[in-house]
Amino acid sequence: MDRETATLLERAGALRRAGRVDEAIAAYRALLEREPGLPDSWYNLGWLQRQARQYEAALRSYGEALKAGVRDPEEVHLNRAVILSDHLARPAEAQAELEAALQWRPDYLPALLNLGNLEEDRGNRDAAMATYQRALQVAPDDALALSRLAGVTDSQSDASEIIGRLKDALSREREPAERADLAFALGRLLDARADYDEAFAAYTAANRASRESFGAQFPGYDRAAQEGFVDRSITAYREPAENGDAGATPIFILGMFRSGSTLLEQILGGHSRIASGGELDLIQALAADIEPYPEAVPAADGATTERWRNFYLGGLAPFAREGCFVTDKRPDNFLHVGLIKTLFPNAKIVHTRRNRLDNLLSLYFLHLDPAMAYALDLEDAAHWYGQYQRLMAHWTALYPGDIFDVDYDALVHEPKPAIEGLLGFLGLDWEDGLLDFHRGKSAVKTASVWQVRQPLHARSSGRWRNYRAQLEPLTRLLEG
Repeated sequence: MDRETATLLERAGALRRAGRVDEAIAAYRALLEREPGLPDSWYNLGWLQRQARQYEAALRSYGEALKAGVRDPEEVHLNRAVILSDHLARPAEAQAELEAALQWRPDYLPALLNLGNLEEDRGNRDAAMATYQRALQVAPDDALALSRLAGVTDSQSDASEIIGRLKDALSREREPAERADLAFALGRLLDARADYDEAFAAYTAANRASRESFGAQFPGYDRAAQEGFVDRSITAYREPAENGDAGATPIFILGMFRSGSTLLEQILGGHSRIASGGELDLIQALAADIEPYPEAVPAADGATTERWRNFYLGGLAPFAREGCFVTDKRPDNFLHVGLIKTLFPNAKIVHTRRNRLDNLLSLYFLHLDPAMAYALDLEDAAHWYGQYQRLMAHWTALYPGDIFDVDYDALVHEPKPAIEGLLGFLGLDWEDGLLDFHRGKSAVKTASVWQVRQPLHARSSGRWRNYRAQLEPLTRLLEG
């Protein structure tokens, strides 16, 4: 390697380590134009392009790394699979990449776990179980593999065996993150067989371990900060956005997590004029990049708004079909309705609602990431719920004709009139087969993946009553 190439390599690496993503991408491109046979540099370029949401470019760069003989090719195939699955809606290609990784290294646990998860997304329960069992052969004590296996277990006989394995795994010394994985899985199986007291105890331990796993640097849920954000949003958006033609307009499905949004999107996805986008992070990415947020949004000029809109539509493109609306089912987009209506003044917003206690309980029973710290504590979750209600009341007053409420309990008890009313709001006609959504083969990438693979049922409606005693302190707080 000559001196100039070495200098370019050193500069590209320094920019990458400094987090200067765009500059690092440019530096690696200049380096690889001069010296195209550097596999690690192709890998680093692919990694940077992934951070910059340049997904197709990242796939090409990772491909060049493979051609150049990169070390640990199984890791490159894994990275390509994640891009294809999570960002480009190409699950079959993602599966091929994971299988390629396992050709290189049959015992590569991350590929096995991702393959099992992909089989879950696609509704292939037996294949997912077989893959997780294979993972446990590779790593018999792996907490994530065991908890994932528990998640796809549905028969009572299998559940009893897995419950025993979970309890045994929890009896040994574990890192907090592993205890959380195992205890959430145990709670789900105990709840399914109506051992409610033991299930609630498992979920309480799971949330405690989850909080511990985030570490001392994790601040937890800040009630005052959330109230402040809602106050500022209400102040910032006093007037509705001006109507206008912003081109393609997605259908935004939002509300609380665990309020029926996945079920609703799967039903709508059966319509010939609707394509499911799933839980997209595009609005969140925009909001994180706007400063100050939300105050800068109403003040933005036309060119800035157009740039934001183009960013969003670029991320939406992999999910689009000719002549179809695309659903963006990110529940916490309720925080950003002002931004959404600035980008798409004619946007239709579908607001999913659910019985408050059912909703809070379902949140508490779900293993979530640190960004949703409110769900780790029922009283924090109740506070979040109150702020959600306050902000949604503001949006509804601001955009009364553009927000349609869908009540979960009404949907599961009398689905046809609920869906007919929603379709009327969207300007679409009823189509036979919409309620056969559970037969669909599209990938579902949310915690509700197995619920929406079943015919419509009302078993989760009023579920809080199974935990009436445990929820009594929360009930008194809400009533007070």
